This record gives sequence, C-alpha cells and structure tokens, in this order.
Amino acid sequence: MKRLLITGAAGNLGKLARARLGHLADTLRLSDIADMDPAGPGEEVVTCDLGDEAAVFELVKDCDGILHLGGVSVERPWDMIQRGNITGLYNLYEAARAHGQPRIFFASSNHTIGYYRQDEVIDTTMPMKPDGLYGVSKCFGESLAALYHAKFGQETALIRIGSCFEKPRDRRMLATWMSPDDFVSLVECVFRVPMLGCPVIWGVSDNDEGWWNTETARLIGWRPKDNSETYRAEVEAAAPRPAPDAPESLYQGGKFIAEPIHKS
Repeated sequence: MKRLLITGAAGNLGKLARARLGHLADTLRLSDIADMDPAGPGEEVVTCDLGDEAAVFELVKDCDGILHLGGVSVERPWDMIQRGNITGLYNLYEAARAHGQPRIFFASSNHTIGYYRQDEVIDTTMPMKPDGLYGVSKCFGESLAALYHAKFGQETALIRIGSCFEKPRDRRMLATWMSPDDFVSLVECVFRVPMLGCPVIWGVSDNDEGWWNTETARLIGWRPKDNSETYRAEVEAAAPRPAPDAPESLYQGGKFIAEPIHKS
C-alpha cells in the first residue's frame, strides 16, 4: 500500500501497530484525538475527532487501507460512545465510500457476545449478546460494515478482539488472549488476502482454553501461533480464583457484565 491509516494510534494496539506494521505501506497515517509522538520517517500524524465528519473525510483521503482501532474502548457514558463508535464509524464508512473504498480492518470486540456463558462454545453465526453499551456499539459497527459490503461492496474484516497484551493478565484471559505477534500477523493477513469480503473473525491466539470456534480465520489464511497455556502457572499464582458466582467466572464478558450504565 502507499498509505495505511491507523486510527486510535495513541492507544495500546495503535502503538503496537505503529511500531510493527510500517512495512505494510510507504506511509503510515496515524490518527487519534489523544496526544501522539511526533511523526517519524514514513509517518504522518493527524489529530482527528471521529465525530467530526469533515475531518474524517479529509483523514481517509488518499488511503489504501484502514486499520480502525479508534473510538471508545471501554464502558463510558452513552454520549461518548455514540460520538466515537456510532457517529464516528458512520463518518469513517462514508469517507471510505467517497475515497475509493479502501479495505478496512475493524476492531470489533468479544463484548459483542459477553452474555454467553463460559461453558458454551460459540461461532460467528450465533446471535450477538452484548454485555454493555460499548458492546452494543460494536454490534452496530459489525452491522454497519455488513450493510456497506452488501450495498456498496466495501470490504471489511470484522475482528472480535479478545484481550491483546504482552501476556494474559488474569484467568479469563487464558481463554481470550491474543499475543502481539498474532495480532500483527492477523493484520498482515487482512491486507494481503486477494479477496476479503466481510468475514467475522475471532481475534484470539491458539489457546488451549477457549470459548470460540475460530474456523473463519482460515478464510484469510490466518494461523495464530501463540498459546496462553505458556503463562497459566504464572497467572494462576498471581490472580486469585474469583468466586464461582462472579461474572468473571460465569460469563465470557467477565467483569463487563457487572458494569453499570454510566451517566455523564
């Protein structure tokens, strides 16, 4: 690609992408509403509020691909989620439609299905069960992407990211963890595959413990290599086992189940 746009570049995944995905394009256009480090070689840094339609249209111009990590990533008051994840995503898709429909990697979330129990194994065809307003916004995002694919042919990979950190941080992440290396290889696959369509793919490593049927990853040739089992002894020693009736013991969404509806 000549230019890859990375939204949410100031966040955890955005920083990882910035550090390790420069080989995918001549130029990385890095965007966030938060402060970012100054542009280095082969980089452009653009402060942009996704809720600003005109700014997003300018942001997407001349981009060959979009790694969309931006927006609100946790439970927040509805007006914040709406601006970043609802209005902001609509602005992004309209901008993409106006600028040649660059392929999109959409960072969806496991919180689209958080109310499934941990003793269930689910696939991407099962109904969504969001565990909060953040999860609802990601359900909207997946539906919007599906609409733009059906109506306009816009290609998007809908990646339901589990928990992407250097290593699992608690017992739940033994099932939801995606390693940084696997995240990088997943992004590479999304932008390399000749035909993408609009698949839903679980963003999770090849963990021994898991709740998700990951067969759709084969559609783009992605084979995660890492396994949370490497860290099991360390995690179990550091993190006490939650009570049997605690949300993090029962539901795939973990603690998000217990989050209130936040008011401004």
